[in-house]
Formats: sequence, C-alpha cells, structure tokens
Amino acid sequence: MTIGECNATGARRRRRPHWAQRSAHSKGFSLLEVLVAFAILAISLGVLLQIFQRALTTTAISGDYSRIVALAEAKLASVGADIPLEEGVHSGEPEDGMDWIISIEAYVPEGWLGEDPAQRLPPYLVTAVASLPTHAGARQVTLRSLRLGEPFVPGL
Repeated sequence: MTIGECNATGARRRRRPHWAQRSAHSKGFSLLEVLVAFAILAISLGVLLQIFQRALTTTAISGDYSRIVALAEAKLASVGADIPLEEGVHSGEPEDGMDWIISIEAYVPEGWLGEDPAQRLPPYLVTAVASLPTHAGARQVTLRSLRLGEPFVPGL
C-alpha cells in the first residue's frame, strides 16, 4: 500500500517513512552502543565532580581568608583604643583558632626635613598580622596603616 491507499475497510492508512521503520532485527540498542554511552557518561561525571570539588575547596579557602581579614581589620581598628599607640609588639589569645600580632613602630617619611617635634604629630606604622594554622600551612594576612600619635608637648 502506498500513502493515500485505502485498506479493506476503506479507511486510509499512512505508511511510515523509511527512517522511522524498524526491521525485525533492530528493535533496540546494541551492547556496544550502551557501553559507549556509559563510558561517555562516566567521563563527563568525573570531570563535573572534579569541577565541583575544586569549587568547594576554593569557597572554603576564601571563607578562611575572609575571617582572617576581618580579624586583622578589627585588631588594626583597636589600636589607639584597646591597644595603646606606642612602639612595640602586641599579641593576645587566639580568636576562633586564629593568631594575631600588632607591631607599632615610629615612622620617618622619606625626605623628612626634621622640623621641630613640638609642632608635629608623631606618625606610627601599624602592622596587623593575622594567621590561621591549617594542615597545609598557615594562611596569613598582613595589613598596614599609618596612625598619628598625640602631639609632642615639651615638659610632660
């Protein structure tokens, strides 16, 4: 019967195109096709899992650095309030497993002409170092700032 022919009851029956017809011996996938599909799937999943694992590791590391930077900023901000603005090194108890050190030293700008100290505010270089010990080594952040001390008053 061709397209448009009628069957015995007079109803039209459409014939399937040749690419949609299946022969009796090709009713499914061969074992080789299934194995190739599984191999491609396994390789793809392996690559995706590596990508996700690296993303999780990077997220954890960036979270650690965010915590370390926050601690260093807090300690730098506490200089002059909780930590006196005097030359020296200050440290304290670890906070959330993170160590910190504040170093304060007199700062002499390059090209300093040596004006009268009574007419200036002494500058200090304040360095805050915060670190988090890990099994792969310590993650560390160093922040520096210039702070002006109290004006020099002769006789005090």
